[in-house]
Amino acid sequence: MASSGEKQRQPNIPQGSYPQEEVVNPRGTEEAPSFSPARPNELTREEGCIDLMEQVVERENLLSALRRVERNKGAAGIDGTEIKSLRPFLMEHWQRIRSELLHGTYQPLPIRRVEIPKPDGGKRMLGIPAVLDRLIQQALLQVLTPIFDPEFSWYSYGFRQGRSAHQAVNQAQMYIAEGYRFVVDMDLAQFFDRVNHDMLMARVARKVDDKRVLKLIRGYLNAGVMVHGVCVSTEEGVPQGGPLSPLLANIMLDDLDRELVRRGHRFVRYADDCNVYVKSRHAGERVMESVRRFVEERLKLKVNVDKSAVDRPWKRKFLGFSFTPNKVPRIRVAPKSLKRFKDKVRQLTSRSRGQSMEQRLEWLNAYLRGWAGYYRHAQTRSVFEDLDKWIRRRLRMCLLKQWKKPKTKRRNLVTLGIPEDWAVLISASRKGYWRNAKTPQMNKALGLAYWRDRGLVSLVERYDGIRSTT
Repeated sequence: MASSGEKQRQPNIPQGSYPQEEVVNPRGTEEAPSFSPARPNELTREEGCIDLMEQVVERENLLSALRRVERNKGAAGIDGTEIKSLRPFLMEHWQRIRSELLHGTYQPLPIRRVEIPKPDGGKRMLGIPAVLDRLIQQALLQVLTPIFDPEFSWYSYGFRQGRSAHQAVNQAQMYIAEGYRFVVDMDLAQFFDRVNHDMLMARVARKVDDKRVLKLIRGYLNAGVMVHGVCVSTEEGVPQGGPLSPLLANIMLDDLDRELVRRGHRFVRYADDCNVYVKSRHAGERVMESVRRFVEERLKLKVNVDKSAVDRPWKRKFLGFSFTPNKVPRIRVAPKSLKRFKDKVRQLTSRSRGQSMEQRLEWLNAYLRGWAGYYRHAQTRSVFEDLDKWIRRRLRMCLLKQWKKPKTKRRNLVTLGIPEDWAVLISASRKGYWRNAKTPQMNKALGLAYWRDRGLVSLVERYDGIRSTT
C-alpha cells in the first residue's frame, strides 16, 4: 500500500483514459488477403482472455497489423522474404497459418542476428524476425496492449502509445524543480539479453488465460538465433527488433514500477532506463542499494555498477538530455549527445569525402532534420545557433578544399561579391582550410544567405519553428 503522500502526488487516471493501440479500418478487400472472419470484437475482458487467439486472427486486426508492418518496412529475416512479398505469400498460405495459430501448432522461425555499434562502445544485439513473424507479433501486440497497458505505471514512458521520451524528460525536470536535486541513475546491464523466460511468462499469464497465446509467446522467446548459418537456442532474453519485445519488456519491469510507487519514490522510467530523484546524496545511496537488491534478487536482472551512479542531474544524461543547475532547471542537450552529433557531422563534412556539395548537403540535411526533430525539446537556443555557425564553417572548409588552386579561389570569391583585394588575401593565404574558413572574407562570401539558398537545414530555424507551434 502506497503512503498517503504518494496517493496525493500521483494523478488519478481514469481507466478509460489510457491510450490504446490504433486499429485502422480496412479500406477494401482488394488491398489485402481475404482473412477469414473470426469472432466480433464484443467480448468482455474476462471472456476475451480465453479467446485471445481468435481476436489475434480476426480480419480487421490482421489488416491493421499488415499495414503497420508495411509502413515500418525493415529488412528480411532468415528466410529472405521481403516486405513486398508478404501480401502474395499470405494470399496463398494464410488459411494454413491461421489454422496453425488457432490450434496452437504454429512454429516461429529463428531470428536473424544483427550487431549495432553503441555510441559509448560495445555492440547492441538486434534480432530481425521473418516478415510473417513480424506480422503475427504486431497482431498479438494490438490485442495484448489494451489488456496490459492501462495498468502500467503512470511514470513508465517507454514504448507506449501517447507517451514519449520528451514527456519523460519533462517529468524529470519537474522533480528537480521541486527540490529533488539528486538522481539515482540506474542502468540495467544487457536487460533485453537477460530477461528470465519463466519469470516473464508468469507475469504474462497473470492476465492471459489463452494457452495458445502463451505458447506462441513462449515460442517467440525460444525461437533461437541464426548465427553464421547455425541456429543457437535462446534460454533467456527478449530479442530486440520484433514488435512484441517492447511490450514484454514493460511487463517484466512493471514489478519494479510498482515497488517504487509502493515506497513513495519520485521516478521516471523509459524502457530499461530508470531514474529515481531524491533530496540528498545519502538518500540516493540508500535507494540505489535497496533497488539494486530488488532488481537482482526479485527480477533476476543485473545492475551495471559502472554505468549507474548517484549524482546531480546536470552531471548525468537521460535519454540524450541533461539539465542546467539553475533553481528553475532548463533542459539542455547532454554533452555526450553533442559530441556524437559533432562526430557525425565531421564524418559527413570530411574534406576527404569525394562527393559534390549537392550530395554532401543532401546527406547532411537528412541527418540534421532527424536530430533537430528530437532535440528541439532542449531549452537552450544558443546551442543551436553555435552549431549552425560551426556547420557552415565546416562546409566553407570543404569548398576551399574543392577550389584547390589560388586562382580558382580568387575567381569564385570575386564572383560571390568579394572585393578583389579581399579575394587575393584568401587565395594567397598559407593558412589551413579550417582557419581560412572563419575569416571575415569567407563569412561574407559564404554566409547564412548563401547556404540558405542552397537548401542547408538551419537547426535554429527548425528549433524556433517547431517550438512556436507547440
